[in-house]
This record gives sequence, C-alpha cells and structure tokens, in this order.
Amino acid sequence: MEATPGMSNAGAYVDAFIVYMTDVRGASMHTAEAYAHDAVQFMDFLAERWGEDRADDFVSVDYKTIRDYIGHLHRQRYEKRSIARKITALRSFFRYLVAEELVSANAASLARLPKLDKDLPDFLYQHEMEALLAAPDATTELGCRDRAMLELLYATGMRRSELAGVRLRDIDVDRKAIRVTGKGNKQREVLFGAPAAAALSEYLSWARPELSRRRGDGRDVEAAFLTRSGRPLQPAYVYTMVRKYVQQVDAGDRITAHDLRHSFATHMLEGGADLRTIQELLGHASLRSTEIYTHVTTRRMKEVYSQTHPLAKGEQHDDDE
Repeated sequence: MEATPGMSNAGAYVDAFIVYMTDVRGASMHTAEAYAHDAVQFMDFLAERWGEDRADDFVSVDYKTIRDYIGHLHRQRYEKRSIARKITALRSFFRYLVAEELVSANAASLARLPKLDKDLPDFLYQHEMEALLAAPDATTELGCRDRAMLELLYATGMRRSELAGVRLRDIDVDRKAIRVTGKGNKQREVLFGAPAAAALSEYLSWARPELSRRRGDGRDVEAAFLTRSGRPLQPAYVYTMVRKYVQQVDAGDRITAHDLRHSFATHMLEGGADLRTIQELLGHASLRSTEIYTHVTTRRMKEVYSQTHPLAKGEQHDDDE
C-alpha cells in the first residue's frame, strides 16, 4: 500500500494501520489493505485541500472536514454504497489514531452513512464479511459459539429463527449439512463449507459442553446453540449478537442478521449460482422473492464498471436503464 509521493509520514501511518487491523482487530490482510486504501484516499483529499505537508495533519481534522470529504465523494459520483464503505474505513482509521493517542477523538464517528435504496436488500462485501467472521474471540466459550453462528448464517443463508431452532440431531458435520425448519414449518437442508464446519466442530467439541454444564441440573437440551447459562438460545439474541460484531468492525449502521442472508444470496449469484438453486437454499416459496438479488448484483456490476473502466471512471449509471 503506497501513499502519494511526498507523504512519507502518512505512508508510515498506513503501514501501522494495516498492522493494527490485522493484529488488534483480527481483520484479514485483504480487509486491512482495502481500509488502508480508503485511508490513503482521504489523505489525498487532505493534501489537495491543505497541501501535501499537511496530508497527515489528523489533529486538525474535525467533523466538518469529514462532511466536506463526503461531499467531495458525492461530487465524484461515487455510489452510496461505496461512500458508506469509505466512511466505515475512516471510522476504523481514526479509531486506530485514538488508540495510538495520535488524536483525542474519532472525527469520523458522527458521520452518518448514506441511506441505501430501500427496495434493494443490504449486504456486506466479501472483505466486510471476512472482518465480521473474524471478530469474535474464539478462545472463549461465548466467542467460539458466536463465531460458529456467524459462519453458519453466512454459509447457509439461514434465518435467525432457523439458526436458533437447530437441534443437535439436525446437524451432520461430516456431510456439511443441517436440516432446518423454516416458515410454515417447512423443512429443508442447507449446506456449508469447510470454514463453517471447522468453527461448528470447535464449538461442539468444547464450548457447547462447557455451556451445557453451566445449566447446573446435569441435563442437556436438544438445542445446538446455548446461552451463557446453558439454556436454548432465542432468535432475539442472534439479532443482538450480529449487531454487536457489526458495530465492532464498523461494517455499517443498518446491517442486521438478516443481511447476512442477503450477503449469502448475493455472493452466490455473483459466483455463478443459478436462481433456482439459491431459491431452494433460502427456502423461498416463490422465485420472485429470489429475483431481487439479480438487481443487487447488477448494481454492483455497474459500480465496478464505472470505477474501473478507463472510459467510464466517475460516471453514474442509472439502475433503471
């Protein structure tokens, strides 16, 4: 990751920020470099606004500076989703600066993320998902449980009520499959890959038995996922748990447990899966419910095109065309 020539101090901050993201926040190198790229872009803005010698003058950055930068991004015709991601990256960067006592406050913390189109589901980019999945401390019983739950939500596209309702006998780790009960008590089989299998096996091998012992009456329950007191976990907790880690990694103000389901479908479609398969995995009664994800991937395709094609950079493409 290279900063603008002449920004040597800024470059050092960027390198240290990447180490902070990977070693302290547990983000993948891909996520750390993506956030660092957004931080460099902000420094370029400061260099243009205040001069290159002040590109790393983070102490002078205040809320108004952040607002001006967001306005600059709008004038450059960035998609709302991209602007939201860049704000999220700045929040993490200033959190690092605060942790290192280089600034006294997070100037980006109050910046509001732009509202995304309500007719399209929210989802996380893959690097954002990586950061979210790495957020729980898997060395603790609860962190190990939460890591397994996050992995399964993303890997299977389950609803939070379906995850909370999973019983031990519903799980087949060897086949990497789970039998879930969805809306209308309809059952279906969902699949998961090696990362989710590893996280689930880890949870079942030691974290769940420890949580079950905390129940105190010597009896186990059928529910696969337990509270800290060994009782069956309720869907409301899944919502709270996801929101906690979303905020921890600055993945967006509006992302909820259901948006991990949206992320699953969007990434499957982007990877080449057909709509009928995604419909079956999600448990949609109608293909029409699944077709919304074609609009999400079209929006993503247009965003990538406008930012990467040499004759289209900075252009705004109408999704209704």
